[in-house]
Amino acid sequence: MSEEDNKTTEPVPDETTEPETTEQPEETEQEDIPPAAGDTLEPTTVLLKTNHGDIKIKLHEDMPITAGNFKKLVEEGFYDGLIFHRVIDGFMIQGGDPDGRGTGGPGYSIQDEFTDHNKNNRGTLSMANSGPNTGGSQFFINLVDNNYLDPKHPVFGEVIEGMDVVDVIAKVPKGAGDRPVEAVTIIEAKII
Repeated sequence: MSEEDNKTTEPVPDETTEPETTEQPEETEQEDIPPAAGDTLEPTTVLLKTNHGDIKIKLHEDMPITAGNFKKLVEEGFYDGLIFHRVIDGFMIQGGDPDGRGTGGPGYSIQDEFTDHNKNNRGTLSMANSGPNTGGSQFFINLVDNNYLDPKHPVFGEVIEGMDVVDVIAKVPKGAGDRPVEAVTIIEAKII
């Protein structure tokens, strides 16, 4: 295990805490890659059915790479049964890792895309990553305005219903690594 694998992050929502992954992207087939920058995404709403309630998310049409990737993974059933593996009250809830440890992903990475108006504000959906152009499947929902993350973590959606559910998840008991003691599960993710 490398020194990087042993790195821990203090659960303090300040400019040193980030939702990150340690996943290593693999080569992927061209058809598996989501839409390119400059494309637009059709209006899309995603329902995350969790064991704590439903969360409805509207994807940003001006984020075709990131939102397009998330939509593709939802349509493939990728998120069904996955957990929110990292929860920091007053900061964010993070999920989308098939390994459930913050180290996994879909087997590829996507290009970062940013706009001047998509900000890491409370209730927004953002891409977790381990550095530039390393996002894949892990995402987080901001519990507060975390605008210091704007240049590093692309915002690609927002909660339109169920922020009360997100707030309940934020309060669950946590153990080591900010991991919920009892699993917070995405039972199903689907386009509605």
